[in-house]
Amino acid sequence: MNPIIQHKFTADPTVVAHHDTVYLYTGHDEAPADSSVYVMKDWLCFSSTDLLNWKEHPSPLKATDFAWAKGDAYASKVIQHGQKFYWYAAVTHADIDGKAIGVAQSENPTGPFTDARGSALISPLDTNGSNFDPTVLLDDDDRVYIFWGKEQCYYAELKENMIELQSPIRTIQLPEFQEGAHIHKRNGWYYLSYGYGFPEKVAYMMSRNIHGPWEFKGILNEIAGNCETNRPAILDFQGKTYFFYHNGGLEKGGSHHRSVCIDALYYNEDDTMQRVVMTSEGISG
Repeated sequence: MNPIIQHKFTADPTVVAHHDTVYLYTGHDEAPADSSVYVMKDWLCFSSTDLLNWKEHPSPLKATDFAWAKGDAYASKVIQHGQKFYWYAAVTHADIDGKAIGVAQSENPTGPFTDARGSALISPLDTNGSNFDPTVLLDDDDRVYIFWGKEQCYYAELKENMIELQSPIRTIQLPEFQEGAHIHKRNGWYYLSYGYGFPEKVAYMMSRNIHGPWEFKGILNEIAGNCETNRPAILDFQGKTYFFYHNGGLEKGGSHHRSVCIDALYYNEDDTMQRVVMTSEGISG
């Protein structure tokens, strides 16, 4: 059933499939009741072999595990490359005004994760400080790309070591882009999904080349009830495709008390994606 985690407020999902197990990493909303600000100190980790029953693990990372950050455990992306897991996270920089992106690493999907650099991968000085919601793609040729941003979408290539930029930072113009980007690839197509408008729906673009041109394909997910934001994650697992997102569906939930959900995602014959049908039953239905 949705939301899939009932005992804590969770947001901004990112997922990894490893050895027949799915690892779900989420933000953790801890704002006081009726609050209109985000209070997010750490990230949470859950695992499942069937996407129905979830086991919680100790929190593998908090914002201040980046010694150069002062807090705010915002949206993130976890990816496996080789024998390590890399966690790209948006946090507030302690010494420079604005958001920054850090990268932590671990040899275990449940962590603990430690800062891989000792400094920001992307500093507020590299952009205008709007370094929100990173998403990372390991391409078929082993090149790695990171996308991120708020109101302006940025992207760059990463070095093979996963913790340094290989290329200059570039920009992409996305219609009504707010935040919450997610990049994935299928059948030679690149898909860039993101928070569209405000309150946020999820829309997506498609391209045959990571550098574009990108073509707008429309809405993928409608406004998630009782919540102004959304952040998608898309996973292929055991022959099916799943769409992770968040809403305000728990009791006392809302824009600052969010909850992760899962529903099925389907592709059309031309490789476009069908609009996701959000359900209270979730994939168990």
